[in-house]
Amino acid sequence: ELQNLAGMPGGFGKAREVSKRGVYKVIVRAWHEEVTRSALHAARELILAAMEDKPYDVQATIADLRDKVDSLCLGPSTASIVDAADDRNIPAIRLTEGNLVQLGYGKRQRRIWTAETDQTSAIAETISRDKDLTKRLLSSCGVPVPEGQEVHSPEEAWEAAQDIGLPVVVKPSDGNHGRGVFIELTKQDEIEAAYKVAIEEGSSVLVERSIPGTEHRLLVVGGKMVAANRGDMVWVTGDGKSSIRELIGSQVNSDPRRGDTEEHPLNTIRLDSAATLEIKRQGFADGDAVPPAGKEVLIQRNGNHAFDCTDLVHPETAATAALAARIVGLDIAGIDLVTPDISKPLAEQGGAIVEVNAGPSLLMHLKPAEGKPRPVGRAIVDNLFPAGEEGRIPVVGITGSKGKTAVARLVGHLMNLTGQMTAVACSDGLFYDRRQVQKTDAANWTAGHRILLNRAAEVAVIENGPRSILTDGLSYDRCRVGIVTNLTVDESLKDLWIEAPEQFYNVTRTQIDVVLPTGTAVLNAADPEVARMAELCDGEVIFFAADGDNEVIAKHRAQGKRTVTIQNGDIVLGTGNEDARLLPVKDIPYLAAEGTPYRATNLLAAVAAVWALGVAPDLMCAGIKTFADTTDSADAARAAAGKRKKN
Repeated sequence: ELQNLAGMPGGFGKAREVSKRGVYKVIVRAWHEEVTRSALHAARELILAAMEDKPYDVQATIADLRDKVDSLCLGPSTASIVDAADDRNIPAIRLTEGNLVQLGYGKRQRRIWTAETDQTSAIAETISRDKDLTKRLLSSCGVPVPEGQEVHSPEEAWEAAQDIGLPVVVKPSDGNHGRGVFIELTKQDEIEAAYKVAIEEGSSVLVERSIPGTEHRLLVVGGKMVAANRGDMVWVTGDGKSSIRELIGSQVNSDPRRGDTEEHPLNTIRLDSAATLEIKRQGFADGDAVPPAGKEVLIQRNGNHAFDCTDLVHPETAATAALAARIVGLDIAGIDLVTPDISKPLAEQGGAIVEVNAGPSLLMHLKPAEGKPRPVGRAIVDNLFPAGEEGRIPVVGITGSKGKTAVARLVGHLMNLTGQMTAVACSDGLFYDRRQVQKTDAANWTAGHRILLNRAAEVAVIENGPRSILTDGLSYDRCRVGIVTNLTVDESLKDLWIEAPEQFYNVTRTQIDVVLPTGTAVLNAADPEVARMAELCDGEVIFFAADGDNEVIAKHRAQGKRTVTIQNGDIVLGTGNEDARLLPVKDIPYLAAEGTPYRATNLLAAVAAVWALGVAPDLMCAGIKTFADTTDSADAARAAAGKRKKN
């Protein structure tokens, strides 16, 4: 609840007893670990204070947590994209403490950085910062832009203004966020003073013809206008007593919609150099001047794009904005245009596009001061991932008591033969294709996470031991295939309060709980505890067992479902009443060699997994015949080491 009050949704919390009286396992949902840990400790102190009837400052705690949320969690613009991805079942991984986020896994991933993506051209972004170059490109393609030129001194600015024709706009050639922009200037002293302010905000200054009308911001994503906001001027009205500075505080900044955080749709107005120049143009010395009662004073001419007008934009104007984004080369662009009436075409009103911005703010569209919010995050996600795409590569997760590593190596070998770059994280190490890049134990969250970040990975095979699931969790949110080899209570987990068979079952079932609805659970029919996990799976179930007459297998096949067994000395793929024989067991080097009794079930589990991934039978046969295994000896060595440690 403290997280909720601090603006970070919790939504889930459970406590469970362990075998020791008075000891509980507690789980809470955490969008950011540091924030949740702080909330957890604060909640404990709050409860202790209540038990001891001592005072506790809840509001101060919430304020502290909110500060952490603001500084540590994703900003609202990035969060809107991540939330939209989540709505489409696209996984997200935060790559930095900032707003760089990976959407999807492996080769199918995309990256966003607030309102920029991995499709945002560096050249296009550079062009957009050069406003003079942007105007020339737009003009060459017939897009209406204001006449103007670059100047390099106050005197040159006045000369340019006379050539262009008054009134004019003076602004930085490469500024942003409207800083240092002055409009409707008509006097020499105003223009020269505006130049001095504008040059502080950019490397050079532009003087342009002033376009009559109101400034608008149109958001273009993937060649389509998806949202539009209108800007408003900021005025105060004199009362004959208060200074302009005081009037700004009482009449403007008192609006609860204004503030300095991203939660506020309108910015706090300050008497900066631009505002001071604006009031001087109206005959006031500075912000301490007192306007007469009823006198309106203009404080800010541009900015405040917080009034939604998406539904009013004329189709031709929307098309012109989209064309401007394409000319510059931006996949996401904020198009600033000035026109008297946004519901009419630009041409018939003398309107023009004045700027094309890369990395535009999304907040004005997500939380407008007036009008309805627009789903701009969803528009960006839909542009990155066409309908039906979830940014996922096939992920195969493997858990159980024995055979996990062998199954992982078998699946990796079989998938490599498909030509897809298959990454395997298991107890033998980390493998990319056929290359071992880590020789230490990689059956853990860190190695699995490393695979999912790899832009070359097309298939991920990840071993998850029960201890790793308990201490680190899974490195992925959902998987295409989940395998459980077998269950034998692991006494080494007693330090984690896993002592009873049902507790161990609840740990390993996690692998099946996360199978996608379009995915497959691969379960050992010969192990009753594993077999009963079938009811937990959201997707398909393939049972495997060395005994083709197994009761679970027979019942499953009677329902027309898939199984992998050994019958009459052959490995058989069964679907209902149909059998497809792969190859004789005697022809398989892996099974002919001396080793553990689990080799047959290991192989059957791997075959079931790649069958679920669509690998053709002839390719399976080639892979089975060519598999060279070292995992059983490695498993035996680890088991012996564990036994010595226990003794």
